[in-house]
Amino acid sequence: MRFILFALAFLAAPLAAQDLGAPVPEGGEVVTTGTVASDEAQADGQDEGGLTFTVTDESDWQDLGIAIPGFATDRDQATPANSQGTAALGRELARVITADLRNNGLFKPVGPDSLPQPSFPQITSPNWGSWSGRGAEMLVHGYVRGRSDGRLVVGCYLYDVALQDELLREGWVVPPADWRRAAHKCADLIYSRLTGESPFFDSRIAYIAETGPKDRRVKRLAIMDSDGANHRFLTLGSATALTPRYSPDYKRLLYLSYVDGNPRIYVYDIGTGRQVLVTQSSNPTFAPRWSPDGRYILYSMAVAGNTDIYRVPAGGGRSVRLTDTPGIDVGGSYSPDGSQIVFESDRSGSQQCYVMNADGTGQRRLSFFGGRCATPEWSPRGDQIAFTRIAGDFNIAVMSPAGRNMRVLTKGWQDEAPTWAPNGRIIQFFRTERNSGRSALWQVDLTGRNERRLPTPVDASDPAWGPLLP
Repeated sequence: MRFILFALAFLAAPLAAQDLGAPVPEGGEVVTTGTVASDEAQADGQDEGGLTFTVTDESDWQDLGIAIPGFATDRDQATPANSQGTAALGRELARVITADLRNNGLFKPVGPDSLPQPSFPQITSPNWGSWSGRGAEMLVHGYVRGRSDGRLVVGCYLYDVALQDELLREGWVVPPADWRRAAHKCADLIYSRLTGESPFFDSRIAYIAETGPKDRRVKRLAIMDSDGANHRFLTLGSATALTPRYSPDYKRLLYLSYVDGNPRIYVYDIGTGRQVLVTQSSNPTFAPRWSPDGRYILYSMAVAGNTDIYRVPAGGGRSVRLTDTPGIDVGGSYSPDGSQIVFESDRSGSQQCYVMNADGTGQRRLSFFGGRCATPEWSPRGDQIAFTRIAGDFNIAVMSPAGRNMRVLTKGWQDEAPTWAPNGRIIQFFRTERNSGRSALWQVDLTGRNERRLPTPVDASDPAWGPLLP
């Protein structure tokens, strides 16, 4: 594929050894709390209330109409999160939640711009007649308050309109810079309650940002929220960056960089902006991946025309070769329990997917369904493997860990490099346009019916979806 061939062929001119931009502020801690509504609670920092769960009938959530009016505030006050105050911020919170729920393809939410604004008392005592008259089956209410320490309290409620019943409530205390995380957490709460699936909105994506002409492409390391907000470049672009991957704890980013003509694998500490050199070589090196416990890194290296997969401690040290067959063995994605690794190899004469034990034993071929199989990645659930299927065009497909039940999910000209959402329901990939070479990030769910482009400020390739934020 394009990014692997680039990694094999690229020989950079001598470059500065340091390619990092300024450290990126990561905000503060998001604290889950009971929902708070009173001035007394705000004054003394106490929380009142708690979590309330009520079982209701399990209707077809794919057709649910969800009303999400603006979040209320008890007192409109200034906040660094929004220049117009907490009332305006409440509407922005509802817009983010609406977009999250709409973009996953399962719901039909109506956002605050088409709905009446509830008062603060109505957050815990909805005007049922008003919402049932609008055809809403589910109602999301919420509030935002400013605290004396500058932080924000955001409350989130989900109601069943037909039963006039509260299904859940939860609250979070967030620094102003992290107000969007409160919105994503509210959307996650609603999504999980209505679908029974794990959440994924409060997560981040790393990718390679591409600019410049086709023959002199600048490739920079970039990160953003799962919806494309809070976009940040991490490297300056003087050295080519490739294949970023979040560590399991979100504190570090693994990536490949060509500096002074040599490929180097770095671990970038997001909090400090510092990076550690894991390994470097004059041999072509590419496709680094974390182990699920964050202790090891897999990578591929070509030596004397033969490419094999190696494992090295995340802090650096001696590498162990895991494959030794003639040909090209590339990549490597661990199963969630760390016991197996799926990878690609041409040892059979064509590019196919294989699986082996974590120590390199028990290697066997998975893909026998025609075409080629590349860039496999194991689902966080452990039940499926996503990969690039090459049969004329490049498309995203999935199969079981036994190599069965293959399904093609996309129909683009060149779709490749799948990466899973934390809940294992949505796959992100990058799509290259025919003839233009322009590339962008796209998402598709496991049905293959819900596909959308994720906005980025420049061309984008090789995405990596991180786990749910802690």
